[in-house]
Amino acid sequence: MASDPSPDLLLTPINGEGRTVSQWLTTFHLLLIGLDPYTSESSWVLPVAERTMRSFEQADVRVAWLVTADARDCERFLGPLSRNGLVFQDPEREVVKALGLQRLPAIVHLAMDGTVRNSAEGWHPATWRRVTDHLAKVTRWTGPTLGMPKDPGPFEGSPALA
Repeated sequence: MASDPSPDLLLTPINGEGRTVSQWLTTFHLLLIGLDPYTSESSWVLPVAERTMRSFEQADVRVAWLVTADARDCERFLGPLSRNGLVFQDPEREVVKALGLQRLPAIVHLAMDGTVRNSAEGWHPATWRRVTDHLAKVTRWTGPTLGMPKDPGPFEGSPALA
C-alpha cells in the first residue's frame, strides 16, 4: 500500500532539473504510473498506461511515468512515449521506496497537499479503475476505460524494490 512521500522528495525528469514533490504539486494533482523497464510485466501495461495518461492530459492533473531506470533506459523502454510526456527517472528506486510501493507496475494519485489519495499495485483493472475514477471525480473529468478486451489479464506485477 502506497504511503505519503516527504514533500522534499526529489522527482527528476529525464530531460530537466529535479524538483521536490511539493514543487510539482503547486498547481495540479500528480498521477504517477510506476514501471520497471527490466521486467515483462511493466511492458504489458504500456498501452493501458498510455490510454490512462492520454485521458487525463487536459485535466487539472499532471500525469507522469515513473520509471526505475536512468534517463537512457527510460527512453529505450518507453520509446516515442518518452518524448510525449513527463518521465521521471528513478534508477535507485528512491521514489518507489518513498512511496512505499511493493509491486510494479503501479498507479499513484498524489493530491495537491502531497498525500497519496489512491493507488494500485500490479495490474488489476478494477483497482486501477478505482484510482482513475476517483481522480476523474476530483478533477471533474472523464477517466479512461480499463479492462478492455485487448488489455492484459490481471497479474500481481514484479517486486518494486528488486
